[in-house]
Amino acid sequence: MSTDLKEAKNGTGKAAVADPVRISPKDSPSVERALSRSKLYLLLSWSYLFPEDDEFLDYLQSGEFVEDGRVALDNLTKLLEDKGGEETKERLQAVAGHFDAIEEWISSEGSNWNLQDLRDDHKRVFSNVISLDCPPYETLFGNDHVFGQSYTMGDIAGFYNAFGLQLSQDIHERLDHLSVELEFIHYLAYKESYALLHDGKEKLQTVIDAEKKFVKEHLGRWVPLFAGMLKKKADYGFYKILADFTADWVGFEIAYLAVSPQPYSETDYRPATFVSPEGQSFECGAQDQGNELNLLMNEVGAQQYLDKDTNDSGQSGSA
Repeated sequence: MSTDLKEAKNGTGKAAVADPVRISPKDSPSVERALSRSKLYLLLSWSYLFPEDDEFLDYLQSGEFVEDGRVALDNLTKLLEDKGGEETKERLQAVAGHFDAIEEWISSEGSNWNLQDLRDDHKRVFSNVISLDCPPYETLFGNDHVFGQSYTMGDIAGFYNAFGLQLSQDIHERLDHLSVELEFIHYLAYKESYALLHDGKEKLQTVIDAEKKFVKEHLGRWVPLFAGMLKKKADYGFYKILADFTADWVGFEIAYLAVSPQPYSETDYRPATFVSPEGQSFECGAQDQGNELNLLMNEVGAQQYLDKDTNDSGQSGSA
């Protein structure tokens, strides 16, 4: 499984092709860290989508999901051996245990599943409609009024727009769905590796700042509560393991990025009904065959794009 990135376009409308750059020994560890984090975010993102076809189940049953995850995790663990704090090390060890649990689930049960079994289990946990037991939508957390939901949705859209991202036409979901948000950070981590090799310090810092701000103001706020709710609802099987995996991975990222989000508590879960603005629909897709996100890389500077977007539309997202 790999990211299907669209080529950036310069002012003439032609694809912007970067000059070949050799990775220096100084840059290599940073690039590998970013790519490893990007891969782990993508694995999580794909896991939350409703299985439209056999691709994800085949990926699980073949052992490639666990293999790819372990490779990325092992690389990240080695690269942080002398730099990471105790919190990051403990979280990575926990994630390693979750890959073991997924492997055990596959060998004991998952290997006999067909596509309908996986779909039924997804419906058991997430329902055919928005389940209030563990809804994978950020705007249902911490917003007891539709205006609060609209503000949060606008902030999320601001982040995506800042980096020229469009949501896939293939898989229909809202842009505050956990899969989409995880894929956004997957993209940012990938772009961080690209910026280390091809861009200057200013563009690199823009990407890193966006990662920190999005984890602090979004993922780090609602995902810990959501993961706890998902663990209770799923109770067993793949999605219970996924809940633990998600909690420890976001915990790692909070420590790794050195941010301090204000997480929602159970008393903050007061979902209101979100009504999409007339004429707008939100779609996503992390599966490779669905072009994932239509990634239009904004190589001219995300911050300037965001400033323009904020002034024009009133959206509050920032990177």
